[in-house]
Amino acid sequence: MPAVHCLTPENPVELAKTSTRGKDFHDDRDAAEKEFYELRDELIGLQTALYAEGRQKLLVVLQAMDAGGKDGTIRHTFKGVNPQGVRVTSFKKPSSEDLAHDFLWRIHRAVPGRGMIGIFNRSHYEDVLVVRVSNIVPESVWRPRYQTINNFEQHLADTGTTVLKFFLHISKKEQKERFQDRLDEPDKHWKFDQDDLDKREQWDEYQTAFQDMLNNCTTDHAPWYLIPGDQKWYRNLAIMRVMVDTLRKMDPQYPEADDLSGVQID
Repeated sequence: MPAVHCLTPENPVELAKTSTRGKDFHDDRDAAEKEFYELRDELIGLQTALYAEGRQKLLVVLQAMDAGGKDGTIRHTFKGVNPQGVRVTSFKKPSSEDLAHDFLWRIHRAVPGRGMIGIFNRSHYEDVLVVRVSNIVPESVWRPRYQTINNFEQHLADTGTTVLKFFLHISKKEQKERFQDRLDEPDKHWKFDQDDLDKREQWDEYQTAFQDMLNNCTTDHAPWYLIPGDQKWYRNLAIMRVMVDTLRKMDPQYPEADDLSGVQID
């Protein structure tokens, strides 16, 4: 089941022909949510063991159109985990210090250490997305970055980091409804940015950029998962299935304790 949304290098994807509807993959919301909560309990146990073991590393990358559900995914899937063993990094507009270095400089500094789960809310892929669509740099600059990113992720894999990459695929109609919800609900106004509407006008350009990202940077060591994102309940389940399956395979073990026989506490 976890492989159902996993892309492969041999099969290029066409986003326009790929469903954004979780209902096309699961027709029972109650059953999906029940499975999700059961898997989340298992995730909490696996993450605790990963942190205690202090040896392996897991990096979770989230990319999506604006209002695609990155924040909600993080809130729901990682609720209850040990916060000492999880670090979320949001990559927004680079600072002047970031721009003084290569585009991966700020990324590499945020990759997880041993025993940690790192979560990227946006990521190094912004440097083949927004810089492309907004013409911040020429194609001669952004296009070679696909291979640079593949090499970077290969280096992470070679040095003990498991990389999971999720693209949350929503429809233009669903994005409109989520934007409207942010405008209608006062406690969600903080989520809305006028820049979001500007990017919405570039929907087709972003879809092309995301499609090229998926097809150029799906590798055997770090494939993309194309997650239908219109139904949040299915999105959460699909991602949780992959994470739990991955952690099961990583099989983190609690370290053996020293011999405590004879130890007494006064």
